[in-house]
Amino acid sequence: MSPELLLTIGMFGGLVIGIILGVSLAFCLGGIAVITTLILWGPAGLMPIVAGVFNYMWMLLLAAVPLFIFIGVALSKTKIAEDLFNAFYLWSGSVRGGLAVGSCCLAAALSAMTGNNAASTVTTGLVGIPPMKQRGYHEKIILGAIGGPGTMGILIPPSITLIVIGMMTGQSIGKLFAGGLTSGLFIVFTFILYILFRAWMDPSLCPAIEGGVTIREKIYALKSVFFPLLIIISIMGTIFGGIATPTEAASLGCAAVLLCVLIRGELSWKFIKETAYTTSVTTGMVLWIMFGAAGFVAVYSGGGGVTFIQQIFMGAEINRWVLFIVMQAIAFVLGMFFDPMGIILLCIPIFYPISQNLGFDPIWFNLIFNINLCLGYITPPFGYCLFYLKAMCPEVPIVRIYESLFPYIAIMLIDMVIMSLIPGIITWFPNFVMR
Repeated sequence: MSPELLLTIGMFGGLVIGIILGVSLAFCLGGIAVITTLILWGPAGLMPIVAGVFNYMWMLLLAAVPLFIFIGVALSKTKIAEDLFNAFYLWSGSVRGGLAVGSCCLAAALSAMTGNNAASTVTTGLVGIPPMKQRGYHEKIILGAIGGPGTMGILIPPSITLIVIGMMTGQSIGKLFAGGLTSGLFIVFTFILYILFRAWMDPSLCPAIEGGVTIREKIYALKSVFFPLLIIISIMGTIFGGIATPTEAASLGCAAVLLCVLIRGELSWKFIKETAYTTSVTTGMVLWIMFGAAGFVAVYSGGGGVTFIQQIFMGAEINRWVLFIVMQAIAFVLGMFFDPMGIILLCIPIFYPISQNLGFDPIWFNLIFNINLCLGYITPPFGYCLFYLKAMCPEVPIVRIYESLFPYIAIMLIDMVIMSLIPGIITWFPNFVMR
């Protein structure tokens, strides 16, 4: 057995054992890196871990992470999302499945304001589940319409995972954001088509609102769109317009959120204290995972593991699309068990150079990989969105939640195949706005 294979089995085997034992992913990654270093090189070899961590700590783009987390936390503590859902409710509720469609749209809008799945899934669920239950929507429609689109938080910009991928690959964050926007909206559109199809096939699953809604009420409800639109423009508009970098846009987004909260009269000391505390805790969790993975990858790479895996892939005499499918399959399986941020930090250093040697478009490849990570949020047994839904609907068995999300998993896999065969769905907008 070669030293590199032994290193691979030891480090990744230890990682799996640590996760099974309930050790936090961040400390599991960092701990294995330290133990492996001491075994291979002794205390003097700990410097690569320190260097790997400091490489991330000195990246200015990393400052965007806590800023986007702050935006998501702040929005979850206001009624901006609730008012926006009411607008979707009035405009689409008269259609069979309209409330579920409104939930999809709300999740997409929250994704475009927050950049993380927790905020988009939980906030959409808290706002959308009660009225759908009240209108007699079927349980599977309710859970699917919340959990499926809720995964778009790490795809539709300002996605935190796309920022990390851009940092690791050296690709333009703006182009990744542009590709994430088109691919995310494409997936949400297919979700909406599925819901409308189910409503057409069986109207009892998601009945329409009884009684009409006047045009005046609909137009008046559009005022709820102003604040979300202001936040989205302050972030994505400034990035795509070349006015601000992602970090600067994140700062503008924070200012826009605080301005909206102030105008709405919801700004208070309690709001600031709770938002700051939750942001600090969440940011700490994300950054420690990044630092732990940085040390893990530094040690694994230093021991020749990364080169070993790349040589296996590149030395295989098989079609490049088969290699592409193998890489995506590995990411898909890992997504069932590990945190998406950890998967990025472990897989991108190995997979991205291989993809470039195979001649794949870098923006397209990174976006397909990121869509695969979105699937990890709703694939059993450890998808985060599954547990968010369970927390909001404790009376629903977890198996029922799995069943509700299976159609959306299938849809996303089909969408991945379509976007793999037609890369222009992802790449046309980045090439148009970020020339």
